Amino acid sequence: MSFTIREAIKEDMSEVLSLIKELAHFEKETEAVEVTVEDLENDGFGKIPLFNCFVAEIDSKIVGMALFYSRYSTWKGPTIHLEDLIVTEKKRGLKIGSALYTKVIEFGYNKGVRRIEWAVLDWNKPAIDFYEKTGARVLRDWDTVHIENEAIENYINSL
Repeated sequence: MSFTIREAIKEDMSEVLSLIKELAHFEKETEAVEVTVEDLENDGFGKIPLFNCFVAEIDSKIVGMALFYSRYSTWKGPTIHLEDLIVTEKKRGLKIGSALYTKVIEFGYNKGVRRIEWAVLDWNKPAIDFYEKTGARVLRDWDTVHIENEAIENYINSL
């Protein structure tokens, strides 16, 4: 079964959001997705786009996506953060994920970034094995930290 990889367009964001929700379900965080189609359309396709996205299609149906954005490392300079890469469950095993991953790596290479980074759950062994096979290092001595809406507000109000 053949597929194509292309840059996402604004009209793809409904299907991209469906994939984001499928990934959240896979990661056991179904209720965590707050972003809307409108958010994705505005944030990705406004005056200053906040992210890039590639989609994979089979027969004009989006079956995978990779969403990423520019960052700056004080150690390395320009970098890219790969936020999400997902292939719908029914289409896994067709090398679509590998093709999306390659497209992001090529994008970063062509932009001259010095690092591409992302997070992977420690229980997702197939993904970890794939990434390590491509030369990526999984940094097991770093913990991801984030602060979200209510905690941000509580912190600011406590100052």
